[in-house]
Amino acid sequence: MAETSRDASGAPLPKTMRAVIAQGGGGPDVLTIVERPVPSPGPGEILVKVAAAGINRPDVIQREGHYPPPPGAPDVLGLEIAGTVVARGEGVSRYSIGEAVMALVPGGGYAEYCLAHADNALPVPTGLSMVEAGAIPETYFTVWTNVFDRGRLASGETLLVHGGSSGIGTTAIQLAKAFGARVIVTAGSAEKCERCLALGADRAVNYREEDFVEAAKDFTDGRGVDLILDMVGGDYIPRNYEAAGVEGRIVQIAFLKSPKVEVDFRRLMMKRLTHTGSTLRPRTVAQKAEIAAALTREVVPLIGEGRCRPVIDSTYPLEDVRAAHARMDSSAHVGKIVLTMG
Repeated sequence: MAETSRDASGAPLPKTMRAVIAQGGGGPDVLTIVERPVPSPGPGEILVKVAAAGINRPDVIQREGHYPPPPGAPDVLGLEIAGTVVARGEGVSRYSIGEAVMALVPGGGYAEYCLAHADNALPVPTGLSMVEAGAIPETYFTVWTNVFDRGRLASGETLLVHGGSSGIGTTAIQLAKAFGARVIVTAGSAEKCERCLALGADRAVNYREEDFVEAAKDFTDGRGVDLILDMVGGDYIPRNYEAAGVEGRIVQIAFLKSPKVEVDFRRLMMKRLTHTGSTLRPRTVAQKAEIAAALTREVVPLIGEGRCRPVIDSTYPLEDVRAAHARMDSSAHVGKIVLTMG
């Protein structure tokens, strides 16, 4: 039986809540606020009263009808939340009722209450706002597993991040610098490049005006970069092979351009490159728990010390979710867009 709490007024938890779904696939106008039952946590789960929920590119793809929730996940959008634990399922002892947490979830984040597996949650460091906490899980889980686990970034190496002003990009800059790497980023305007440099990037390339391959080679004295984090795909793939150095690694995490492209693989062979990729949402609770444990050990202390913090572009109340997605669609944002529950 779940252990439950009451709301701030002392009243029992409500039976229903507001939540956001996509009615059909399309633009922000398909997003609709509906009334849903407040879920009850099962074994290993916690129920979180959501204060803030980050908006991520996979949410947009789901809204468009191209990224259905995995089996067992709710149709409510949202992959990361921050809030207060109000109920605990059987076997949960890690988080107390009333404790502030931030959590990676397979769906359900755009709602007033959301279930999370306790092992996929992180403690909220002292001094971190709920808005900031709501912008952390999806982005930090993604950067850690792809840059440090799969990409094996080491101190002294050079990382090239495409989309440096995105939520993923701004996180990758800060974490890579915190662990002693040099960072080159690409971004689509002079203003975005300046923002990336202010976060610690060593070189920012305005891809509308410069060739990132030439910039990467110039920055590394012709050697090429050690690791590339790519969310663009398309014609960036063969150019990444040019920008990478011998024994370089490329980690693919998304495709803003086409996932289908003609590539001459001779460069991959001659440079002994590694081109890998991953997705996060379909991974098991246990696999995500391993990432959460690494973040708790290696990254949460850095956040608490202020050595890395999520960059917040803007916040929107839940009822303005369509405007929040329109902001994401515009690609004008720098950092994270966050929904607040009020």
